[in-house]
Amino acid sequence: MEYNFREIEQKWQAYWKNNSTYKTDIDQNKPKYYVLDMFPYPSGAGLHVGHPLGYIASDIFSRYKRLKGFNVLHPMGYDAYGLPAEQYAIQTGQHPAVTTKKNIARYREQLDKIGFCYDWSREIRTCEPDYYKWTQWAFIQMFNSYFCNDEQQARPIAELVEVFEQQGTKDLNIACTVELSFTADEWKSKTEKEQQEILLNYRIAYLADLKVNWCPALGTVLANDEVSEGVSVRGGHPVEQRVMRQWSLRVSAYAQRLLDGLNTVEWTDSLTETQKNWIGRSEGAELRFKIKGQDFDFEVFTTRADTIYGVTFMVLAPESELVKQLTTPEQATEVQNYLDATKKRTERERLADRRVTGVFSGSYAINPVSGTEIPVWISDYVLAGYGTGAIMAVPAHDSRDYAFAKHFDLPIIPLIEGCDVSEESFDAKEGIMMNSGFLNGLTVKEAIAKAKTYIAENKLGRVKVNFRLRDAIFSRQRYWGEPFPVYYKDDMPYMLDESRLPLELPEVDKFLPTEKGEPPLGRAKNWHTEDNFPLELCTMPGFAGSSAYYLRYMDPKNDKALVSKEANEYWRNVDLYIGGTEHATGHLIYSRFWNKFLFDLGLVCEDEPFKKLINQGMIQGRSNFVYRILFVFKSGDRQSLFISQKYYDEIEKNPLYPFPLKLKYWFDNTRLEIENQLGKSYLLEKGVNINDYYSTEDRINNKDLETTIEEILSEDINDELPFDVIIQKLHVDVNIVSNDILDLDKFKAWMPDYANAEFILEDGKYTCGWAVEKMSKSMYNVVNPDDIVEKFGADTLRLYEMFLGPLEQSKPWDTNGIDGVHRFLKRLWSLFYKAEEFIVTDEVPTAEELKTLHKTIKKITFDIENFSYNTSVSAFMICVNELFTLKCSKKAILEPLAILLAPFAPHIAEELYHALGNTQTVCDATFPVCNEDYLKESAVKYPISFNGKVRFTLELPADMSKEDVEKTALSNEQTLKQLAGQAPKKVIVVPGKIVNIVL
Repeated sequence: MEYNFREIEQKWQAYWKNNSTYKTDIDQNKPKYYVLDMFPYPSGAGLHVGHPLGYIASDIFSRYKRLKGFNVLHPMGYDAYGLPAEQYAIQTGQHPAVTTKKNIARYREQLDKIGFCYDWSREIRTCEPDYYKWTQWAFIQMFNSYFCNDEQQARPIAELVEVFEQQGTKDLNIACTVELSFTADEWKSKTEKEQQEILLNYRIAYLADLKVNWCPALGTVLANDEVSEGVSVRGGHPVEQRVMRQWSLRVSAYAQRLLDGLNTVEWTDSLTETQKNWIGRSEGAELRFKIKGQDFDFEVFTTRADTIYGVTFMVLAPESELVKQLTTPEQATEVQNYLDATKKRTERERLADRRVTGVFSGSYAINPVSGTEIPVWISDYVLAGYGTGAIMAVPAHDSRDYAFAKHFDLPIIPLIEGCDVSEESFDAKEGIMMNSGFLNGLTVKEAIAKAKTYIAENKLGRVKVNFRLRDAIFSRQRYWGEPFPVYYKDDMPYMLDESRLPLELPEVDKFLPTEKGEPPLGRAKNWHTEDNFPLELCTMPGFAGSSAYYLRYMDPKNDKALVSKEANEYWRNVDLYIGGTEHATGHLIYSRFWNKFLFDLGLVCEDEPFKKLINQGMIQGRSNFVYRILFVFKSGDRQSLFISQKYYDEIEKNPLYPFPLKLKYWFDNTRLEIENQLGKSYLLEKGVNINDYYSTEDRINNKDLETTIEEILSEDINDELPFDVIIQKLHVDVNIVSNDILDLDKFKAWMPDYANAEFILEDGKYTCGWAVEKMSKSMYNVVNPDDIVEKFGADTLRLYEMFLGPLEQSKPWDTNGIDGVHRFLKRLWSLFYKAEEFIVTDEVPTAEELKTLHKTIKKITFDIENFSYNTSVSAFMICVNELFTLKCSKKAILEPLAILLAPFAPHIAEELYHALGNTQTVCDATFPVCNEDYLKESAVKYPISFNGKVRFTLELPADMSKEDVEKTALSNEQTLKQLAGQAPKKVIVVPGKIVNIVL
């Protein structure tokens, strides 16, 4: 009987489904083990071969723990809200729910083909009302809570109201947006609206004016990774920084607990460090600086108060409220121009960009210690969200401050004896202080402590702990997301009664913003309460549904609570969480925050949601790129042009290159456009006659024209050109590229945005760029696992993905080795079958066969426990090859081997396990245990060395004494030949290892 993987896999997948093999219930007689995958967003592209990597790893471990006697919870669901489905709805009119349902069906089909042991009875979809009811419910609890810094926990907001009524804000230490101060009488005298406004300052879920990435064309706020070079990744639309009223979650209040919790989990050092850096705890001082000529001061946070004497200028973030207050009338125009330019850049781009830009505000601050005047500048290398959005710059000892000072010719004062700051800043972590007044002669460590004491004693500020972690913006101006359970009365937010949940997403006629610029929910009919109060028009962000989904899996059908006490106290938290590194910050921070909040309310029994976490590496693909130049005219019109790789490379070398490219393109295509946009008379003045370059085919390569254009550009007239240039490197679907040559017709048909695309080609072809990078639908470089399953089978795919390399490392997809894995399964099959004959016997195994089996059991057990799955596959191959050589077809060997293989290749293992006469599923077998007695060696090969050089080997009994080994070695004929009558000076015997004879 041949190994018919298609028939076998379909047979056992149907068996597992029909027999509910993977259904899990609470079983107090077994220890629990909860294994969780980061659930996928169901895109239209379906799974690619990179997706199953983590799923296969978790599946192996789940099956292994079940075989070890654990009650394993291994669920799966879908993170079903997302922008792609909404954008598709905008383009086609098809409701996102229809698209999402179709995509989920596709994902489920693909997942089932690979043979995962998911308990599908627990499936969740974040877009379903019975699921997002509990997301809305949690939001209400956050709205009705505040965070007490002293107790480090969430408390009911009603409790805070009682405190306000009794003592106002006196002696309160609570998390807030801004520090407020009022008495009990002042609180009582306020209107309901005023009181509600004040409470928003303390609520864990609150409304506030925040800076966001706003895309007018898409009518929504975009996340940082949805913006590139000041325009949206989708569509290339302009994006600007705008202050908007947004819902936020006070994640920052939990910063210290999020940091402390990292000491209680089993995460990798790199992942823990990433979380620590994201939280960004720093100890320092908040100093007050007065403004020259004004009755006004502001605060600056610094971790190095000891460097106060080296402050030669101050810098404000462009979005800081201080900019407006400190900009003088003389500098107003210049400052406004700078602010307009920075609006186009996200904070992530600003941090990555090392170019020096800035503008002087016109104001001067007064150094609170030295009394010197300090110019106040504005620059985008300072961010508003960290500290106070203002920094004191110490250029001698900070690289970015140094670059800024050099660029704008500002003073640089060194503070460490012997340091050289002529070429670069000096890292001032140690040394002796100088130029520092009362700190002179102290070590850096001593100076830091003394400076803090001085600031506190002289009331110049306060010692403070600061965190980089920011509150999470929780609003999206989109349709496809969870509705907020919020209505407005007198412009203030109120929560719906919990009995009204879920508040379901309404139908709308279009999925676009309204004509008034409102979010799409503004199109919904009767979108108000029974009392006619308007409901919130924004929806929740993508991470809302993924922040507590692990809890819902514990009790997915419960309509009375997010999770019952019984279920939560049994399953407790996730024992093993596997997912990609892209979630090392955002998702994990939000989930941990969400869990800690519910823990504070007494609704969950564990403070941390994920006990052990592993980030699987990426299976990489070969990506292709196209290069788009966007020409944004002063009139507001936009044109795009796709340039072949050769021209992009030229732009990389010469930033001015896009200007002559555009001019040459216009000369080659549309004379009228040149005349309209640049002006015929202007070009004639510069010596360019349009008619001279309009009819000949080689004019695009005309050297005279190129020289003339370069001369025009060399005159520094870029500001006179009527357009701005934005260059984008965009991924393109590898399926419409062949040998890096783009199929232009398929490209135009690929996306609506590209239907009228125009190109500058190389030799009549468009050459794409390429790179090996993450395999991802967003990078359009995917390989479909269905094709692999069809050709080789699911078990081969599972084994091969593990065989590619260590789980946590990235590795390129390469099908060259997949045949070898498939041949391994065929060879395994041949131990059980010869042609149509089942050849397994009940004979007693030999010592050598038992040794092969048990060394494999030992190796596989160790590898699974340590997630070294790639070496497990190698061990299986070695085992089968040895058994094949030994012609072993004995049940006592092959049955444990089938069970051992079951976590990795469950279909063939199930088939062979039943062929051996078993009637229950292999999933309920017992994992084999290594018997060390079978691994003991009866003989040892000793290398016999003379003065450290091996001359021959002797095979001796493993239990031979050290003395007997020495006697046997010295009496050996080859030893006598080497000695040639000499008496050895010394004989060194390392039992079981080596004999060294010193002459």
